[in-house]
Amino acid sequence: MAFMDDTPQEQMQKERMDRVNSKHRGQSVEDCKKCFKLICCEDEEGGKWCLRARIDMSSDNGTMRDPVLYRQNVLPHHRAGRTTYKAYPTYDLACPIVDSIEGVTHALRTTEYNDRDKQYQWIQETLGLRRVRIHAFARMNFMYTELSKRKLTWFVENGYVTGWDDARFPTIRGVLRRGVDIKALRSFIFGQGASHRIVNMEWSKFWADNKKAIDTRARRFLAIDKADNVKLTVTNVPPKEDNAFVITDNLPKDPSFGKHHIRISKKIMLEKVNTEGITAGEEIVLMRWGVIKITKVDRGLEGEYIPNGDFKKAKRKVSWMANVAEQLPITLYEFDNLISKEKLEEDENFKDFINPNTLATTEAIGDFGLQTLQKDDIIQLERRGFYRVDQPYMNVDKGLVLFMIPDGKSKAMSGLTGKLAHR
Repeated sequence: MAFMDDTPQEQMQKERMDRVNSKHRGQSVEDCKKCFKLICCEDEEGGKWCLRARIDMSSDNGTMRDPVLYRQNVLPHHRAGRTTYKAYPTYDLACPIVDSIEGVTHALRTTEYNDRDKQYQWIQETLGLRRVRIHAFARMNFMYTELSKRKLTWFVENGYVTGWDDARFPTIRGVLRRGVDIKALRSFIFGQGASHRIVNMEWSKFWADNKKAIDTRARRFLAIDKADNVKLTVTNVPPKEDNAFVITDNLPKDPSFGKHHIRISKKIMLEKVNTEGITAGEEIVLMRWGVIKITKVDRGLEGEYIPNGDFKKAKRKVSWMANVAEQLPITLYEFDNLISKEKLEEDENFKDFINPNTLATTEAIGDFGLQTLQKDDIIQLERRGFYRVDQPYMNVDKGLVLFMIPDGKSKAMSGLTGKLAHR
């Protein structure tokens, strides 16, 4: 049911296309065994030969026209590093054998393998193996994204990403590092079902589902841009020397998540984008603290704290930080898609549509409750968005590193649009 063949690759492809039998198709068993031993040693002559199945060269299904089953490969194994074996089965031969032996009941294969299903079944039947049922489903594609392993490998090898767990990569490790909740990921995949129709999904639906999952457990903290901020003097609160603070819930909707302290002082810093157009007499809300009435806007902002102020009356809610020496350094990472075109056509080269701006960072400062965070924790910075902890705070030289998590919206919270597309 098989024979050894040394036909050059290009000629073999042409013969299969033209449905022409190989000159070795009628090879004897003895000659076949002799040539197979050649490919199982390091002999250069063995490199010319391969094992081919003898099926049906007249078949309309090209995968049934005597496919290659075994080839010589003398390179060290990519994982074990050893050279014990000199020849290896092809994917087409290995899969039906392994699936049957290891007890697989249903082989889940994408529709691109439909032509190979008959070959898969032929191998199991010919070798007397237990039959495995095949369940086909269509690939799920995403806009602005390449899912081909070969093309993703090119991004890694050419330094466009840091590795297979890069937060810009559409791999399981990549999206988890970006901040995807595992339960949300599983729920999203189950929700799509096993359709036979290829779909092109938008990332916004994926991230919106993820937000619903993380919103219920993401603790809330404050942080502002280290460089782009505005100073405000609150005239009727203690100076920084008094070490005054307020106590706030980590998650206002669920007190079981505990509380943390936030420093307050006479001198505070506000997000600049939140103060544009502010006027004297206006009341603003400092998140997690209270209401401030602005009394002066010329040559620096001044205001006074209003005890028991009306939060609903104030239209402007602002992130802030006490202007004190003890500040927690944070680096905020934003990411964008590696491909700049929504959907690539079959005749288009993905290398012509590589996005040159896929990574941006912002230096920020945050409240000291962020010191307690551990790697992979997911939080929300008020008025900014959701983040995953990629590196916890170590010291002033090794500050907190947070990866921004898209929330499915085209615009970010509160006008803080960031440096890249919010997706």
